[in-house]
Amino acid sequence: MTSLEKPTEDAQDSRAVTEAALFEAFGGVRGMVETVVPGLLFVSIFTINKNLYWSAMAALVVSLLLVVVRLARRDTVKHAFSGVFGVAFGVAFAMMTGNAKDFYLPGMLYTLGLALAYIITTLAGVPLIGVLLGPVFKENLSWRTRNPGRKKAYAKASWAWGLILLAKCMILFPLYWWADTTQLGWILVALKIPPFLLAVWLTWVFLAKAPAPIDVFAEMEEEEQAEREREAAAGERESAAGRHRRDS
Repeated sequence: MTSLEKPTEDAQDSRAVTEAALFEAFGGVRGMVETVVPGLLFVSIFTINKNLYWSAMAALVVSLLLVVVRLARRDTVKHAFSGVFGVAFGVAFAMMTGNAKDFYLPGMLYTLGLALAYIITTLAGVPLIGVLLGPVFKENLSWRTRNPGRKKAYAKASWAWGLILLAKCMILFPLYWWADTTQLGWILVALKIPPFLLAVWLTWVFLAKAPAPIDVFAEMEEEEQAEREREAAAGERESAAGRHRRDS
């Protein structure tokens, strides 16, 4: 292998690790489907019959079914559970107010809060995307003090998430006041995946070019192994010293 080939292979390995980590963190294609289906079902049924109750119950039931399917297959359920909670809040809010548009309001407020969280944490020097992905890359928060290049990449990615989500809110909140339920619902469904994919792609771009993560778990295992070896060596020395005293 030439000196020109190795960096290329290292870069490919880094990209592959980054892709796998992002896929795990954000749920992949199935996670995206699970976030879209309940809202799509709600607006589809409401467009047809204008019945808030049946539209809300259908969205809630399908969210629960997605969790049951994951549990039956023993898959990771965090994305499905987050979908259930989001739908449940939307259903509860819409039922309390009697306004079908309020089904979408909790999710919109969550999106706004998340956008602000990305921006504020980045300004504070602890970009949220790094906090979320650090455990996935087995680096925890080591990037804050030990890997400045990676911290910079996380800051760029967090800015991307914050601004993209903020732009989404700037579209949706005026529609909440001016559009009817079906218009808001279809636009919200249409805006569910593209901004998310853009943010994930930008995160991949920034992290693929960043220094490799520091595997703090491997470091801890190495330290524990070294400690065991030191203890074993100390025990052997004590045993040898004991034998020497007995022989003398």
